[in-house]
Order: sequence, then C-alpha cells, then structure tokens
Amino acid sequence: MKRLLLPFRALSALSLCLALGAMPAFAFDSLSIRLEGAQNDALQKRLRASSLLRMAQEDGVSDAQDVFSTALADYQRLLETLYAQGYYSGVIHIRLDGREAAAIPPLDAPDRIGKIEVTVAPGKQFRFGRASVAPLAPGSTLPEGFAPGQPAHSTAVIEAAQAAVDGWRLAGHAKAQPTTQHLTANHARQILDAEIGIAPGPEVTFGTVQVAGASKVRPNRIRRIAGLPVGEKYSPLQMEKAANRLRRTGAFRSVTLSEAEKLNPDNSMDVTATVVDEKPRRFGAGAELSNYEGLTLSGFWMHRNLQGRAERLRLDAKVAGIGGDTGGIDYTMSARFERPAVFGADTKGYAYLTLESLDEVDYRSDNITLGIGTTRIFTDHLEGDVEIALSHFETNDFYGKRYFTLLSLPTALRWDHRDSILNPTRGHYVNAQMTPFVGLAGETAGAQLKLDSRIYRSLVGDGRFVAAGRFQMGSVMGPELSETAPDFLFYSGGGGTVRGQPYQSLNVDLGGGNATGGRTFVGVSGELRAKISGAFSVVGFADAGYIGAESLYDGSGSWHSGAGLGLRYDTVVGPVRLDVAGPLGGDTGDGVQVYIGIGQAF
Repeated sequence: MKRLLLPFRALSALSLCLALGAMPAFAFDSLSIRLEGAQNDALQKRLRASSLLRMAQEDGVSDAQDVFSTALADYQRLLETLYAQGYYSGVIHIRLDGREAAAIPPLDAPDRIGKIEVTVAPGKQFRFGRASVAPLAPGSTLPEGFAPGQPAHSTAVIEAAQAAVDGWRLAGHAKAQPTTQHLTANHARQILDAEIGIAPGPEVTFGTVQVAGASKVRPNRIRRIAGLPVGEKYSPLQMEKAANRLRRTGAFRSVTLSEAEKLNPDNSMDVTATVVDEKPRRFGAGAELSNYEGLTLSGFWMHRNLQGRAERLRLDAKVAGIGGDTGGIDYTMSARFERPAVFGADTKGYAYLTLESLDEVDYRSDNITLGIGTTRIFTDHLEGDVEIALSHFETNDFYGKRYFTLLSLPTALRWDHRDSILNPTRGHYVNAQMTPFVGLAGETAGAQLKLDSRIYRSLVGDGRFVAAGRFQMGSVMGPELSETAPDFLFYSGGGGTVRGQPYQSLNVDLGGGNATGGRTFVGVSGELRAKISGAFSVVGFADAGYIGAESLYDGSGSWHSGAGLGLRYDTVVGPVRLDVAGPLGGDTGDGVQVYIGIGQAF
C-alpha cells in the first residue's frame, strides 16, 4: 500500500479550506432599517425591536433560505407594528441585495444574501373617528385611548374589546365574547372608525368542580380547599381565589382551573381543577455564625400531604450558642401540624408543640408549650391568627428558681405587601401580636404586645438601590418585673435587633452585677442596599435599641446603637449575608461583631 505524501504548502491550503468549510457562512453582511418621511425616533425604535430580520441577525442565522423566509414574514410583523401605533397607510420595502423580497419566486430563492435594506414609509398617523363598544356591562370602563380624537392604535381596539368582555364576566356572564368588528379607515382624512359588538350571553352560575390529574390528595378535599361556591353567580375573582387557595397549601407543584366550553342546561358552568402534586417530603438545614453569639445550626423535615387531605407536618430542631459568649448552648425542638380549609376555604387549622432549653447570660429556662389555633386569610395581603396555648416554664435567675404555668390567647395580624419575601425591594410588612395570659398557679395575669413594621423603597426603578427601614416595639403589661417569666421579657443587641452590640447585652440593671430583661423594647433599623455586580450587593446599615423596666415607654431606660457594612450574594434560597458592625452609642459593647447567615437582616 502506497502512502500519499503532500507538500507542506498543499497541506496548509487543504487545512485552511477544511477550516473555512467548518465555519458557518453568515447569510448577510449588513442590515439597515430606515424610516422614511418625518423623523420619528420612537416609531423607528419599535420597528427595529419588532423586526424578525434584526432578531435573525443577532441570533447568527446562517442559512440563506431561512433568511429569505424571515424576510417574507417580516412584512407582516412590521405592518402589525405600524397598525399598533396607528399608521394604516404604511408602505414597506424589504430588499435583498437590491431585489424586493416579496417579488422573488419561492423556488428561486437566492443562495446567498449579502445586504438587506428595510425601508418603511409610515404615512400619517390615524385618529379614531367613531369608537364604540356595545353593549357594556353596568360599571364597565373602556381604555382612555379608545375614544374619538385619540391616536388609532390597533392595540387600543383590542384592549377595548377585552375590557368589555371582562366587564361582562365580572357581572357573571362567563361566556361573553365579541361578535362583530367593523373597522373603516378613511385614508384621505386619516380617520379610523371602530365599532365592536359584544354578545354577553346568559348569567352563569358555578356548577360542579371536576378534578383531573393523578393527585394523592383526595378529590373531595381539593374541592373543599378550592372553595368555589357551587350554585352561586360566576365570578372570575372567585376562580382566581380558588386557584390561590390550592397553591397556598404547598401540596401542589402546579394548579390550573379551566372553565367548561359549554354551559349546562340550567346555565351553570362546570370547572375542572387540574393539579400536579409536589414531592410529599422535604428537608433542609441552615446555619448562622456570629463571632459573639457563636454558631447556630437548624434543620427541618416536612411532609406536605400526610393523610391525603393536604395536611402538613413539620418537625424543626435548632441548636444555638455553639462556641459563643451568650451563656451556654440553647436547644429548641418543635412539631407543627396544619390542615387547610377547616372552617371554610380561607381558614387553616394548626396545632404545635415546642420544647426549649435556654441557657442565657441572665437566666436559665426549660419550657414546654402546647397550642392549637386557626389562621384566617382575609385578603391576598392580610391574614390573622387566633390560638390558645398552655405553657410551663422552669426558670432560674436573679430572683431564684421559679415556676410559671400560663394559659395564653395569642392573636396576630399580618399585613404583607412586599414584592418578595426573600429579598424585597419595595412594599411594606406589618406584624402585630397580642398575647393575653393568666397564671394557673397564682401568677399575675397580663399581656405581651409586639409590633414589627418594615418598609422598602426602590430608589432606582430596577431595584439596584433599595432603602429599607424597620421599627420594632414590645411591651409587657400587668405583672411587675419580678413577677414576669423571663421568656416574656425583652433584650436588645445582636443580629435580630442591634448589630454591632453583643447579643442581649442591653437589659435592666438590678445592681450587684445582676440583670434581667425589660418590660419595654423599642428597635429602629435602617439599610441602604446597592447592587454592584451580578449577584453581589453591598449594604450600609445602622441599628438602635431601647430597653426599659417600665411597661410603656417613658424614656427611663437605656439606648444603644451600632452600624456597619455588609455584603450580599444572591442565591435561589435568598441572599447569603455577611455583616460587620461596631457600636455607635451606649456602653454595652466595644468590639467588632461579625454576622453570617441566609436572607436579609429584615
């Protein structure tokens, strides 16, 4: 067998040809999109943004046949863009190397395209002459842009028809739809007359709810959780609420409610709920580190559908104070059971058990709490809790070893209007709690009050700069300081109150080196957050806290404050947080504090 030997030059030329053959040959060298007539930068930007040829150029489309097909489709796309802006006399030319694309026979498409020129002569903008939609449901309103004398955007016609249909649907006419559409363009006067007819259809009531999908949640529970009012007048808002109720359970990965195409003979309409189950079990773990508070480790295990009724069982465990200077190690274990739709579709029932062993600087406490309650969803942003709880505390502090057995009625209202729970950039959040309690072994009755209010403002529209503020307040009313269970008292200092000050360093001084928590707490925090690159952000912050022995703030207590800088790295579970802070005011700290955790400080 003979070997084929090629000279070096020939080999180099062959290699170059093979390399060039492997590279994609771009189908066109240049693309220009030009607007003829009066200068209109806004319209030209819209045309460029909508052009399919521009998108093909950005995507590196290399096949000439594909480019040719894209050019033919671009006529329609650019025409729709002109109509959307009220131009109905436009003339569009798309030339491929000088040839009008629309005039090239499909079977004679060019093998290569070098230069593409798109020219658009929009003509004059049209305005509405007549603009009517009829009939309209009582209380319906049409878009402001759909009126005589306004620019005749085609999108305004579509929006007006949709607004009319939505008005009838809100009035209970689920099958309302446009039936006639008369559009007449007067090119001499640049006037567009638009008349749309609507067929409202009959008033509809909710029929039965069918369940589709291989869900392990029982169909009757899905219907109960959805809470659609069978037999009552149809409402799209009720449909949206029903879908949200199912999603809130956390038992489903996806939820879709669809309306039957045909009504029943009695004008009722069946609804099909299609659900896909989420994985039933989930577990997770977390860690936070502070150079003073030490390491906190936490973990949980959860079952989303324990008995086929979308119930949730969650077990939590936490160990805090590992290697810290906060007294000793704290242990917490809890179990919580939740069941949706116990007293109506918007009320969730729950029961919980919490075991704690706390080794703090000023006291030790071993306690157990058993509670049962309900959560009521009032709106998408407002919910409230009412529960009854029995707690037993064994404490040891300055006042000696003491026992408290308390029956309490915790209540809470939460208003959450944030755009994100993990990393909010705008909105506000308020959590107000009141816990009246009575002693079952002669303890003084009273109440603990708490308020946590937060506000977020985006200083730039895209959320790159965010200002955040927080106000906290707490009060214990009824028992004297010496009669109050230490777990009900307040301290300040640390990651949850005043960064830069040691954990729970601000308290009530009892003299002789002894201290206890206060009956009054006030906390104020402010942050300025700025994105610097990709997922990274920097934060500047300042915190202040107050603790007093009085039940209502009178200024007789003490304040301290701290400030510092932080770094954030965004992840799917929230930002990873690093804060470095030092004291500003007060005499409770004199060193730098470092905090590492998941999520914003507030």
